[in-house]
Amino acid sequence: MPAMAHFLPLSRVARLVGESRSVIQRMIRDGALATFDGMVDMNELLRVFPGVQWEDDGEFKRVEEIKAKAFSRRVMERTLPDKEVLAERLYEMSKEFAAAKTLLLHYDEVLRFLEDKLDDVAEAGAEVANPAVLQAVVDLKQWLRQELDATPKETERAQALLAQENVMRIMSAQVTILPAGHEFLVEGNDTLLEAALRAGIPLNYGCSNGNCGECKARLVSGQIKKVHPHDFVLKETEKAEGAFLLCSYTAVNDVVVEAGVSAADDIPLQSIPTRVKAVEIINDRIAALHLTAPRSQRLHFLAGQWVTLNAEGVGGEYYVASCPCEDRHIELHIRRDNRPFARHVFEDLAKEDVVRIDGPHGRFVMKLDSRRPVIFVAWEDGFAPIKSLVQHAMSLEIAESMYLYWAAGDIGNCGGNNGGNSVGHYQDNHCRSWADALDEFSYQALDTAAGTAAIAETILAHHPDLQRADFYVAGPHALLQALQAGALARGLSPLGWHGEVIE
Repeated sequence: MPAMAHFLPLSRVARLVGESRSVIQRMIRDGALATFDGMVDMNELLRVFPGVQWEDDGEFKRVEEIKAKAFSRRVMERTLPDKEVLAERLYEMSKEFAAAKTLLLHYDEVLRFLEDKLDDVAEAGAEVANPAVLQAVVDLKQWLRQELDATPKETERAQALLAQENVMRIMSAQVTILPAGHEFLVEGNDTLLEAALRAGIPLNYGCSNGNCGECKARLVSGQIKKVHPHDFVLKETEKAEGAFLLCSYTAVNDVVVEAGVSAADDIPLQSIPTRVKAVEIINDRIAALHLTAPRSQRLHFLAGQWVTLNAEGVGGEYYVASCPCEDRHIELHIRRDNRPFARHVFEDLAKEDVVRIDGPHGRFVMKLDSRRPVIFVAWEDGFAPIKSLVQHAMSLEIAESMYLYWAAGDIGNCGGNNGGNSVGHYQDNHCRSWADALDEFSYQALDTAAGTAAIAETILAHHPDLQRADFYVAGPHALLQALQAGALARGLSPLGWHGEVIE
């Protein structure tokens, strides 16, 4: 790596230029943006994004907001790191500044030495009456002065970029997880575990409060700091090898950590008493149940999984509609039917009531190592697990592009394929807002009255080549059968198919 190059990690590059990581990764794959060991050189960034106004972008605005507004203590804690962590980051940056200043002083001495040597050569040329040597020395000294006095073309933009990147390094630290390769930023007072979960990365953990040791990881490089005590005892040999608990430490600077990422079979069954935050009656057929888990016992699950709910002696099985990245918030979609739990939700359940969650269950989960375009298909309230998966994909920023198709009927129509049982496109506004906000997101609402075969044909007609794609479908068996057969015929890899039968 060149000595004077300044390299930036992809997460910071994406935030500096205001693009998603998936867009940056696609530019790298297409050859539009060069990298060195997964990092981007500052000069390359200036070349590829000449129109970006660095000084007007996000992190400076955040700092100005902090100075200008009287934030509550809780918001400040989420925005600014712990004072000791902040001091450590400033100290690390001051060491880099001191090293850079020392290097510049050394270069200054070298230039002075070079000038003295050139004067010696000029004197020697004068003694032997060699005009050519004298003129060469004069020309060289003049060129050196011109180059040293000249302002490089990209100086102002490079200074703005470096300044903003330094602010970002003070406000947050980047974490890379090995061997999976996931990256995320630690902001505010978050622990490494909290920051990972907030980014949608399902690291292994159990109690999340320092008792079980399930979140044990190994520090490969960088500096961490203990911010929460833990009762779990690490062996001295483990400590010597860099072992620590993700739930008790935060990152002081950019770190590389070796840690396990949860698969569906890795997550233990949990039983958690939650409280009702709200019962949102969306229409006559569907309600969104919003629950809050205890601070010390958040639900560990993966997008696409389902749980069992119990309240006042009645229970039911429902898919989680929220993202694992949403901290303690859990959303479930409850269809109005004759099941006792559904009647309880629509008729009796009130804010602050206790609802016990048991789970999670299921293997209809996101493939975390995929970087291909993703096609999501939901049928009626099969939208719940699909919504969770879509939000998880957004938080991870792994999908190259996303397509969402949601088939539902008219809730006011008693005829048609579903009779009067359709829930309708009950969160259509969410889907349209995703499409409006993201350049690489497409949404289409479909009518179940057309039937499963016609809907499958409509979706597949938009994707004639599926060699580089992943499918996630939640709906009736007939829809899954038609879509899978058609997708495989269009080149979809069997590993790219993920279906969940919901009748």
